[in-house]
Amino acid sequence: MRSIWKGTVSFGLVSIGVRLYSATEEKDVSFHQVRRSDGSRIRYRRVAEADGQEVAFGEIAKGYELPSGETVVLTDDDFKDLPLPTAKTVDVLQFVPAEQIDPIYFARSYYLEPEQNALKPYLLLRDALVDSEMVGVVKVAIRNREQLATLRVREGVIVLETMVWPDEVRTPDFAFLDSDLTLRPQERQMAASLVDSMAGDFDPAAFSDDYRAALQQVIDAKVEGRQVVEPESAQPTAGNVVDLMAALRASVEAAKRSRGEAPQAAAPAKAAAARTRAKKAPAAAKTPAKNGTGKNGTAKKAPAATKASAKQAAATTKAPAKQAAAKRVPARRKSA
Repeated sequence: MRSIWKGTVSFGLVSIGVRLYSATEEKDVSFHQVRRSDGSRIRYRRVAEADGQEVAFGEIAKGYELPSGETVVLTDDDFKDLPLPTAKTVDVLQFVPAEQIDPIYFARSYYLEPEQNALKPYLLLRDALVDSEMVGVVKVAIRNREQLATLRVREGVIVLETMVWPDEVRTPDFAFLDSDLTLRPQERQMAASLVDSMAGDFDPAAFSDDYRAALQQVIDAKVEGRQVVEPESAQPTAGNVVDLMAALRASVEAAKRSRGEAPQAAAPAKAAAARTRAKKAPAAAKTPAKNGTGKNGTAKKAPAATKASAKQAAATTKAPAKQAAAKRVPARRKSA
């Protein structure tokens, strides 16, 4: 890695000499613009709008356009006298709990490497951040732009996370925020079940850029003169969800199958619907469903409320009841 900045971290009265390195890099397939017929590179020239003359890089300055359409030209001399105390210093302002900083403020990550003569104070600051479980809020100027940033520790190295300023965060003034749509408890419960079924520990190595890999295969196929193979499985298409509960339920079952878990025998929503239908059914229809057949083909005992009425009937008409029972038992054996 090549350092992009060199300066000091001002930690109270302690100064720590450090070098700044980009902690991340974008892995992307790069292209040039070319002429389709022969692949000849297309170049762009810096041309002045007034006369069409090409302008050398050394003659280019910065221009600020006024509301009137006029332009104020600023040169390097105009910028060099601007007060920028953090141009070579990372100034620690305070220490705060990490959870108090919304991740939307974070922009880019940089590693801080200590100079040889600053190793001890560097380790002291690093260990203090770890022990306190806090991050340092700092100001730093990178490429002539002062930025808010934080200091935290990752794998034994102090990481500087540049941040955007509060006025650079847009307000999410979307119309749906004023909606009075009410979510049903069953939907909330099913959504929570889906989250639980997909929960796990984050492992960044488990994810990959499938588009970049497929694009590289296309390029390799072009180089080797092979026929490009179509993807094996089509990607799901986006659309309106007609039945939210059904979609959530299917998602939960799919997540469980992917983990090797057995899907739930009966979904809570189906069980609730079955109970509702049973309550609405007439009393005569409920009796056969409740009175089943035992192992020996005999009728199961009726509930307590039904026993009282059965005794009354037996006291008045014992013979007909016995005959009816005799008729019922063979019928149940036959169905069993």
